[in-house]
Amino acid sequence: MRRTLLATLLMITLVVSICAIGAAAAQDTASLTVSAAVSLREALNAISQAFAQEQPNIAIHYNLGASGTLQRQIEQGAPVDVYISAAPSQMDSLDKQGLLLAGTRRDLLRNTLVLVVPAGATQISDFKDLLMPSVKNVAIGEPRTVPAGKYAQEVLTYFGLYNQLRPKLVLGKDVREVLTYVASGNADAGIVYATDAKITNQVEVAATAPEDSHAPIVYPVAVLKDAKNAEAAKAFVAFLESPAAQSIFEKYGFSTAE
Repeated sequence: MRRTLLATLLMITLVVSICAIGAAAAQDTASLTVSAAVSLREALNAISQAFAQEQPNIAIHYNLGASGTLQRQIEQGAPVDVYISAAPSQMDSLDKQGLLLAGTRRDLLRNTLVLVVPAGATQISDFKDLLMPSVKNVAIGEPRTVPAGKYAQEVLTYFGLYNQLRPKLVLGKDVREVLTYVASGNADAGIVYATDAKITNQVEVAATAPEDSHAPIVYPVAVLKDAKNAEAAKAFVAFLESPAAQSIFEKYGFSTAE
């Protein structure tokens, strides 16, 4: 009977030890939600793999979309740890509301804006060609929520085309929807980031927007004030600025913000 009791106590001790070890391991593992501009999809997927090798106990989950939509989600209380927008204005708004963790905001990347057409199309080689009667639909992002759409509006205004082209404009919910419209032939042309044009052979770049035709395309990043694990979030932001991550961003066509 004594042996049975000792065996039972030993088993209980073993189970408690295993549970304690499991609990400690769970506590050592952090899960981060990163809301980011959808134009970063491919680069961030590659970066998460590199980050996992350096920080295996931090799991990254991406929530990708239009920067303005992601901004509203955060304002409405969405549980987000890190935010990366495709323009400063969305980050500025969150900052003014006190939703960013002080001292964590950085300018991370830059991009370029281009005019794309379906692969093989030859009638468009300049922004002014969009006025041709044969051009029926021009896709851009919704300027109120999509930074690429706001930049596109600025470019078209710079060339004196925006008001004339308004009847032709097809507005996408994010820059990747704009790309899809053009790639599928549902739009004769579209304005997207140069990095978007690189991910498919179904579109061709017809023209590049002059730098002075729109506000600088800057991607800021910051940790949210209500981040579940601020230290892990800071570690991820620091990795985004590392040479390893910057090399990945450059591979996908982004340049470093200076």
